[in-house]
Amino acid sequence: MTRILLLGGTTEASALAKTLAEAGADAVFSYAGRTAKPVSQPLPTRVGGFGGVDGLAAYLKAEAITHAVDATHPFAAQMSTNAVQACKTAGVNLCAFERPAWQAGKGDTWVHVGTIDEAVNALPEAAARVFLAIGKQNLTQFAAKPQHHYLLRLVDEPEAPLPLPHTTVEIARGPFDAAGDTALMQRHGITHVVAKNAGGAGAAAKLTAARGLGLPVIMIGRPEVPAKAGQRPILGSVAEVMAWLSHPAG
Repeated sequence: MTRILLLGGTTEASALAKTLAEAGADAVFSYAGRTAKPVSQPLPTRVGGFGGVDGLAAYLKAEAITHAVDATHPFAAQMSTNAVQACKTAGVNLCAFERPAWQAGKGDTWVHVGTIDEAVNALPEAAARVFLAIGKQNLTQFAAKPQHHYLLRLVDEPEAPLPLPHTTVEIARGPFDAAGDTALMQRHGITHVVAKNAGGAGAAAKLTAARGLGLPVIMIGRPEVPAKAGQRPILGSVAEVMAWLSHPAG
């Protein structure tokens, strides 16, 4: 009997959840709980962390999970690492459902960096207007350059004062389009864009807008997750994941 844990939070996870529900699969959707009002899913849903590797392994055993799909955000490195280790401990089949990274194209001006701190250092010393399109988890580091005005686009209203002295917050949930993001950047006089290389179509509009406006993009590369290597197949479509669920050893 197949019982699936879908670790979600991405557009891809929601697409897979819909297909699993339509197929009548015995599956549970898990959100990390970082968003106050997550997108409703057509599967039984749990919200919140598991308590590290041991907690996740205990959950997998208690819920008789046979297959796990890691469709978390490409920057959720700790969750992905925990999933590899917990599934190995619990004897659960694991795959990753991961969107391809963005690639710079003609007309793009990208500065490639490997970390948040490197992105901060890549910003100019002169005051600029920065579209900080990285979510709410890594804002503190940018306080090292308080001379800039930062535009933030968040899903939820901030629950506490922001660590940046000059900010404008736009509350919105994607997917976004290039026309809307172009208008957004023009309205706020944006001179630089900082983005995480999340990949996918839903968040790519800001890159198209930056290209059209001739703006530089400081692109933060995906974190390395050493535990991924050799531990799980990385799949790129709902069809591939559904095929893997039928033949996980393949």
